[in-house]
Amino acid sequence: MKKKVVVFSQLDRRILDKLQAQYHVVEINPKLGDVNQQILQEVKDADGMIGAGRLLNQDNLSSATKLKVISSISVGYDNYDINYLNEKKIWLCNTPHVLTETTADLAFTLLMSAARNVASLDSWTKSGQWARTVSSLQFGQDIFAKKLGIIGLGNIGAAIARRGFYGFNMDILYHNRHEKPEIAQSLNAQYCSLTELLQYSDFIVIAVDLNQESKALIGAEQFAQMQKHAVVVNIARGSVIDEKALIHALKTNQIFAAGLDVYEKEPLQESELFQLKNVVTLPHVGSATAETRLKMAELAYANLVAVLEGGIPKYIVNPS
Repeated sequence: MKKKVVVFSQLDRRILDKLQAQYHVVEINPKLGDVNQQILQEVKDADGMIGAGRLLNQDNLSSATKLKVISSISVGYDNYDINYLNEKKIWLCNTPHVLTETTADLAFTLLMSAARNVASLDSWTKSGQWARTVSSLQFGQDIFAKKLGIIGLGNIGAAIARRGFYGFNMDILYHNRHEKPEIAQSLNAQYCSLTELLQYSDFIVIAVDLNQESKALIGAEQFAQMQKHAVVVNIARGSVIDEKALIHALKTNQIFAAGLDVYEKEPLQESELFQLKNVVTLPHVGSATAETRLKMAELAYANLVAVLEGGIPKYIVNPS
């Protein structure tokens, strides 16, 4: 009998075809009703799961009796109850590294867009307001040779730092749980406290994992420490920033602008952020290119198959 795999989000057709050739595949379909009830029903006899973007925990996995692995098509894993998966001896796999450069590209896209008022000027131009030469109201900020502060110098943070240092001659400041001399040396990056980074950076990019230490890391106190011309970019997780404090900082011009790809609640459909001209809002598309999403799906597929065939996957979140 073929092993059973539950696909709990959209999956590239090429990967889905490969899975269907090897296993009994069941796809969760939101059009068929409550997703959590579908998952509860289908995981009863499932051996593996693959997908992204779903909360998976005891509420929808309690019926699983022989589930060995959940292969997430993502780097982040805050959607999964790790403690429960450990209790049930279910491996969680993820897809690091393949999305590093794409996400760093997007971080710099947000940085440049926010600094140069790209989104608001695009709307201003299209609405017919360009009747004469622009005034200081439309001015943005220079990026070249400014100070770039990076909170979280992991793979993505380092890739962002490289873009700033080599592409824009920026001075790099970074804050991390531990110093990273092996990365910092080639970039002439300076390790500093969070307070120092906030006080001296012209541009601040947040690229940390979401954990107990980083939740609400940036709030009213931190915004008050920033320079009035500061631009804040978040490509980490929405909960790293206190969104109400961010909105206040933007509305009162406590900072110049923000570029956001992540939010406390997703999908974000109603927010004061949408009324502000000094913020660029994107719908969590850090890795959303055709090439990168395929690479992520291929890696998730490889992780899944490795476990189902009795091997060790390349990337395991909870190996113990």
